[in-house]
Amino acid sequence: MQTPDRNSLLRELKNQLLFLKDAGYSEIPCETELFAKVASFESPQPSSAKIMTKSKKANQLTQVREELGDCTRCKLSQGRKNIVFGSGNPQADLVFVGEGPGADEDEQGFPFVGRAGKKLTEIIEKGMNLDREKDTYICNIVKCRPPGNRDPEKEEIEACNPFLIQQLKAIQPKVVVALGKPAASTLLGRSVPITKERGTWHDYEGFKLMLTLHPAYLLRAYTIENRKAVHDDMKKVLKALGR
Repeated sequence: MQTPDRNSLLRELKNQLLFLKDAGYSEIPCETELFAKVASFESPQPSSAKIMTKSKKANQLTQVREELGDCTRCKLSQGRKNIVFGSGNPQADLVFVGEGPGADEDEQGFPFVGRAGKKLTEIIEKGMNLDREKDTYICNIVKCRPPGNRDPEKEEIEACNPFLIQQLKAIQPKVVVALGKPAASTLLGRSVPITKERGTWHDYEGFKLMLTLHPAYLLRAYTIENRKAVHDDMKKVLKALGR
């Protein structure tokens, strides 16, 4: 059996630490803390079932991340700096799915942190009056950056798709929002003309799926019509969330 080299181990450690941060940890939990949490789950407190549900979701996401590992399932692994698994609240009712990490995301290991990410944050926090970190979870159909920010290829999407499905099943959101054509086409299994089908509801693995324009498209075509279209789409999402 081949022993992992030092760089691979460091990358895996970094990815695990990033995931703990996303799950809400500000420090690495020790055994005493973990045992205390188990004990609190067993105590007959009114909120114990709810706490267990939240813990289960976070644990399931952790398991998906561990299964992904230091992935080399497709050629995107050859040029990446970081796997960009996802970020936000593992118990979120709302999940945004994009197409793939860009240069900033590859550098930092988090999704939507560049210009498109700032626009998405603006949509979430100013347009929807939600908190990005507390109220949403964000991920992509592929976890590594495609060269030159090109659209992910079929083989690359197929390699990552099982992990995307597992992520969503772990989180169990009320609504999933597909950002742009590649994400919408992947989730629906067909080529989606996003400008024609945005604003429509669909079903994906039992979840309510809304199609909308990608924030990067908004930045390229920052028209009143496009901004209103996304605003209208997010109003439908808020209504489905009961907000």
